[in-house]
Amino acid sequence: MSDTSSSRPARRGVDVIKDNLKRLPAKPGVYRMFGTKDEVLYVGKARNLKARVSNYARLGGHTQRIAAMIALTARMEFVVTETETEALLLEASLIKSLKPRFNILLRDDKSFPYILIRRDHDYPQILKYRGSKQDRGDYFGPFASANAVTRTLDTLQKAFLLRTCEDSVFSQRTRPCMLHQIKRCSAPCVGLVSEEGYTELANQAADFLKGKATDLQADLARDMETAAENMEFERAASLRDRIRALAVVRAQQDINPDGIEEADIFAIAMEGGQSAVQVFFIRAGQNWGATIHFPRHEKDETAPEILSAFLVQFYDKRPPPKLILTNEAPDQGELIGEALELKSNRKVEIRTPQRGDKRELVAQASRNAAEALSRKLAETASQQRLLKDMAKTFDLPAPPKRVEVYDNSHIQGSNAVGGMVVAGPEGFIKGQYRKFNIKDKALEPGDDYGMMREVMRRRFKRLLKEADEQGVKIAELETYPDLVLIDGGLGQLAATVETLEELGLTPQDVTLVSIAKGPDRNAGREKFFRPGQAPFTLPPDTPVLYYLQRLRDEAHRWAIGAHRSKRSADIKSSPLDEIEGIGPSRKKALLHHFGSAKGVSRAKLADLESVDGINRSLAERIYGHFNGG
Repeated sequence: MSDTSSSRPARRGVDVIKDNLKRLPAKPGVYRMFGTKDEVLYVGKARNLKARVSNYARLGGHTQRIAAMIALTARMEFVVTETETEALLLEASLIKSLKPRFNILLRDDKSFPYILIRRDHDYPQILKYRGSKQDRGDYFGPFASANAVTRTLDTLQKAFLLRTCEDSVFSQRTRPCMLHQIKRCSAPCVGLVSEEGYTELANQAADFLKGKATDLQADLARDMETAAENMEFERAASLRDRIRALAVVRAQQDINPDGIEEADIFAIAMEGGQSAVQVFFIRAGQNWGATIHFPRHEKDETAPEILSAFLVQFYDKRPPPKLILTNEAPDQGELIGEALELKSNRKVEIRTPQRGDKRELVAQASRNAAEALSRKLAETASQQRLLKDMAKTFDLPAPPKRVEVYDNSHIQGSNAVGGMVVAGPEGFIKGQYRKFNIKDKALEPGDDYGMMREVMRRRFKRLLKEADEQGVKIAELETYPDLVLIDGGLGQLAATVETLEELGLTPQDVTLVSIAKGPDRNAGREKFFRPGQAPFTLPPDTPVLYYLQRLRDEAHRWAIGAHRSKRSADIKSSPLDEIEGIGPSRKKALLHHFGSAKGVSRAKLADLESVDGINRSLAERIYGHFNGG
């Protein structure tokens, strides 16, 4: 891949494009178009860069969107690639990272969870897993949601009795835990099942997740009959319960994937210039859930164009299955297939079935997409009405496009966290939520006003910096809020006003409202405060009041979640982390050997030295840390 070339002419639009054309090769590559504020407007790929970019240099014949993009272009950058396939992959990666204004964007792009059976322990653990596949073991997925994984794990525990506990907990058990009592675990921690027997259970679970459920259930049924004939009634009852649990998992398949071992099914629905893409995941002949996406695009884009951009971005960081089924043939489907094969190093087929069972699966996905889009359009219309009502309530010149809501969470000042949630015309914008770990050590424990000052100072200081970097007024930023809601009373509002004034901002620069809970914390009797105005309430049972309560509750939920995560991290921290030379591997070895950090602290020098990876010098350092040496 060649080095990037760039130019910075003072001109704009067609003149800029024509100037770049003089130096462009007739080779595959990726181009980027930038605006006057150096923001990325568009990322595109081409088989022939010179031919593709020359289309933008002609006058007339463009859609309104393309014409606007050309007019805003202040400079361009290019990357030459060896093949068009490489260009397609690079384009997808840049679109996802840069999120250009004029590109089709896959929103709500989160990682999907897997089920992992860890194989780095004599007694494998089964667990929900996200992230890169670094642990040794068997991975099964992706599942559409964490709930889908949780439901499946719950049933697999009943069927295969595998442990879900961490190794540190496993190594310290002296008697079976509650999961064994309710028949969810075979208690390998205390030797109630042999290593061979437990390994067989883990292998059976893996076989089930690989799609061998029918054979497995038949084997268990035979074992149950044999146990009953031998009058081993307790074992027969246990096998019966396991068979029932497996049947529950199979009954949860809400689509019938007969004849399909591994596939992703995509269906797009369009209405009113918006679209929804429904995705079904089928692995090992089983349906592992569905998810819905609402891509961001212009109204004049077609379904094949949207689906093409969606597929490439969807698989940018995910392994594709062998088969991809769609209800619309995506633009350049053959090229996309080649790109996915290059990434995954195996054959990937993209098909739009016209008949048979596969066509019926795609049709079901299409119906789900259409229903989801109808609900989304109805919610959007309702949201627009609520925002109009909110504009009237708080004297805004227009319905707010961005509402930021703030709350703090702590327990007697410990693990203090500030939370910000964001809402707009399409509801909550979860990708723009923020957490603020309170850093000011001078704050008194539980100083809510001080915490609010720190959160507001950090948030608006960053906005001022962004505005300065882009050479615009702060109110011109896309991320500048039209309305700021604060969970609290007059004190929190005063702290916010004071902080913003220190930064050179006044209440005229941003609309501030604080929401205080009603008497006895009753919902529906909230009091609202605004700078320089008398507090007021809203009539109960009004839609805008319910909406404001929802915003406040979401901020509260987000802040509490952040606080709990921080508190859990503190709880999981170990005194061993404070000792120089103790990394994850040595820490794990010490905990396995002594059972806990407390056990390490009581160990003799010779015992410490006997642990793998702990030499004499490190043993003395550990001993001295706990014994004041």
